[in-house]
Amino acid sequence: MADTIRDRIKALRKKAKLTLDQLADRAGLSKSYLWELENRELPRPSGEKLAGLARALDVTVDYLLGSENLESAEDKAFFREYQAMSPEARARLRKLAKALDE
Repeated sequence: MADTIRDRIKALRKKAKLTLDQLADRAGLSKSYLWELENRELPRPSGEKLAGLARALDVTVDYLLGSENLESAEDKAFFREYQAMSPEARARLRKLAKALDE
């Protein structure tokens, strides 16, 4: 899909139809910093900033760094969200998954 961190961030933001402002808010970053990440050759962002971006874009830090494919990253991000759900919500989701697989 994309070759660099900036390419991956920009492509995921556009895929999610998020503006710079929206992604910056979700990731806990400033709009100007996010713009620079997408448009300039900067040193690698900190782990904390990458973690915020990964959560906001529903992928993993490994994907943003280029060491994981998108499908695997999305699956891991989904499981991260699943683990944070209430036991009742997880039970409903498992039931739904079984119905979809039939």
